[in-house]
Amino acid sequence: MAAKKKGGWAALPAKAPRFDFGGEALKKHWKALHAGDAEPFPDAKRAAVLLKAAGKAAPKGLDADALAAALQEGWRAFHEGRFEAAYEAGVALGPVGASLATKAMGIHAAYLVDDDKERLARFEQVAALADAAIAALPDEANSHYRKAFGLGRYSQGISILSALKQGLAGKVRECLDRTLALEPGHAEARLALAVYHAEIVSKVGAMIAGLTYGAKASEAEKQLEAALGRMPEAPVAWLEKGNVILLLQGGKGEDAAAAAYEKAASLKPRDAMEWLDARHAAGLIE
Repeated sequence: MAAKKKGGWAALPAKAPRFDFGGEALKKHWKALHAGDAEPFPDAKRAAVLLKAAGKAAPKGLDADALAAALQEGWRAFHEGRFEAAYEAGVALGPVGASLATKAMGIHAAYLVDDDKERLARFEQVAALADAAIAALPDEANSHYRKAFGLGRYSQGISILSALKQGLAGKVRECLDRTLALEPGHAEARLALAVYHAEIVSKVGAMIAGLTYGAKASEAEKQLEAALGRMPEAPVAWLEKGNVILLLQGGKGEDAAAAAYEKAASLKPRDAMEWLDARHAAGLIE
């Protein structure tokens, strides 16, 4: 259980390691930390691109250098596990900070919010923030991916069958497809697509999944391997591999799934999110 922070979001558990990305450490480790979501490092050049693309939706009174500094501080907070500070930093920047804000809120909700209704509300908010980002920055892959994440986690929370009936699965697929059209190397989108295929096949059967939703077990396996090839050191990749195995194979895949969870739990976490991923995987091992 997460430690409670008075008047704010739950903090990381006290036993969590301390991560420090001060100074040049953030830039030094950025490529490894963002192998999954392909988020560009927010230097002044990147900030200038965002400001130009956002137009009237860009934050007022900030030049490229100031925006870069604000984004870097927000991402430091995220990687160090100060998720509320990261969220607030992102929200303050409007759509250009939405990738940061949604990731901070989404990861925090997934692991550190105990109340089911509150968790679902957070995922809905993630999707809403991502919608605003899509409107302002439609050519940013993570505008679409963060919406897919929010809707996907919300769908899991209400049950996949309910999500299918409400048409949410189609929206998730649309966002993931758009993400990959903009950034084919987006490993987390491929990982999410693997889960998408596997969950639908598991719930409605291979025939209906294929004919109605275009979901296939073979495609789940293909996307999973593509994601693992790009982020083999990320606990979440192995965590989701275990989940996909169980969805597709059921009891027959328990040993293989356990091996994937053990792999996830054994990897050295490089930031707070990875520590939470690894801890969750460890909890799934019987």
